[in-house]
Amino acid sequence: MRAVSGYRAADQYTPLERCNFERRELRSDDVAVRVTHCGVCHTDLHSTRSPGAFPIVPGHEFVGLVSAVGSDVSEFSVGDPVAVGNIVDSCGVCDMCSVSQENFCREFPTLTYGGHDRHDRSPTYGAYSDEYVVRDRFVYHRPAGLDPAAVAPLMCAGITVWEPLRRWNVEPGTKVGIAGIGGLGHLAVKFAHALGAEVTVFTTSAAKVDDARNLGADHVVRSTDDDAMHALDGTLDLIIDCIPVEHELTPYLRCVALDGTLCTIGYLGSTTIDFLDLLVGRKSIASAGSGGRRYTQEMLDFCGEHGIVAEIETLPSAAVNIALDRLVRNDVRYRFVLDMSDLQIG
Repeated sequence: MRAVSGYRAADQYTPLERCNFERRELRSDDVAVRVTHCGVCHTDLHSTRSPGAFPIVPGHEFVGLVSAVGSDVSEFSVGDPVAVGNIVDSCGVCDMCSVSQENFCREFPTLTYGGHDRHDRSPTYGAYSDEYVVRDRFVYHRPAGLDPAAVAPLMCAGITVWEPLRRWNVEPGTKVGIAGIGGLGHLAVKFAHALGAEVTVFTTSAAKVDDARNLGADHVVRSTDDDAMHALDGTLDLIIDCIPVEHELTPYLRCVALDGTLCTIGYLGSTTIDFLDLLVGRKSIASAGSGGRRYTQEMLDFCGEHGIVAEIETLPSAAVNIALDRLVRNDVRYRFVLDMSDLQIG
């Protein structure tokens, strides 16, 4: 077994604590990654502060350098800069996996943490640690020239918004709306702008108007302004709804053009809609989550070509509880990343 060091939540009531634990020895198709930076996702907050299976080591959007490879690994070598997201294995043979949509694996993908290894059913522990062992198919080449810390959130927030932009063929001339400018939304704006779309941002915060324009928005609309919202009725080909809390969908559906789509990726709970809002204009409502292997590497390559990274605040890994507390207060612009260089086996 490989001895590693990291941070775990013993239960939902106590802060994360420093710990030593073990990872498996490398199988023939495994890659070991020395973790240099790990993003802090709202999923980490939910997983550590809600009822569930404990102990848990969070962290599912990370970057680092290859520290070892299994005997059958040919695509990576020791020292390669890499990135890993929230999926570390899948069945590989179902209809979803066969088209590189491992995020929808029929047997459910193996999650970076909070899941179970497909071979021995041992629990998976995340990348709030100094090393991670992962199947080579779910390791991605990291573009040179990008800030490693700012790449880490691309592996969760980034791919979550990239897949719908690609699925709905966003290109020059496409009119795209982005609702909610946070960890997801700010990357959606950057991507849509770089793809050549005309981008409209919906926000409730006056403080984010300038931010949205700086990120690449062509238009910014206060969603509390009924007149401004109605002025957009029937005009947008695709709206990506990144708002993380329950909210009314009708105002956004009304902004969708003929045969357009409202894709909700922020709030995934139950909601209600009036089907007349879909009928008039033959509109669709859809969702998406995470991403498969093809789209993930494509996203990283695109970011390398266009110099796109997340807007982050970096903290030493020892400040992990500070990051989570501030995340509760939404005191971040727009993503926390932990620098793992202060974490050594002890």
